[in-house]
Amino acid sequence: MNASRLYCISPIDGRYAKYSTPLSGFFSEFGLIKYRLFVEIEYFKQLVQMHLVGLENFPIEKLTDLDAIVSEFSEQDAIAIKQIEATTNHDIKAVEYFIKSRFEVLSIAQYKEFVHFGLTSQDINNTAIPLSLKHGLEQVILP
Repeated sequence: MNASRLYCISPIDGRYAKYSTPLSGFFSEFGLIKYRLFVEIEYFKQLVQMHLVGLENFPIEKLTDLDAIVSEFSEQDAIAIKQIEATTNHDIKAVEYFIKSRFEVLSIAQYKEFVHFGLTSQDINNTAIPLSLKHGLEQVILP
């Protein structure tokens, strides 16, 4: 028996880990962070599509780069977000700051103040969590 399993939060990630591991991408902290990131990026893309004042000159070709922030999300990215959270003491704010740092790398920093524009943390959580449940059901539990 793996002694570290004795410290799991529940038998689901301990005794039944061989069955629940496929769900970790949806329901782990890594999964939650990725879904929050997805919601923030999709919301920003919708603002661009609406031609919101200040975003009317956003380079459309950069939308693919925004998608890559989510599709290429890695454990290192999650760790970077957790490090930001250690200073902000706010999980959603950490995701927001992470995205803003990516905007700088993508040379679209002039648009970073539209990240999380008009949103609350609950807007993100109340979208990310049900979406992860939906995807977990559709992709793992029901098939």
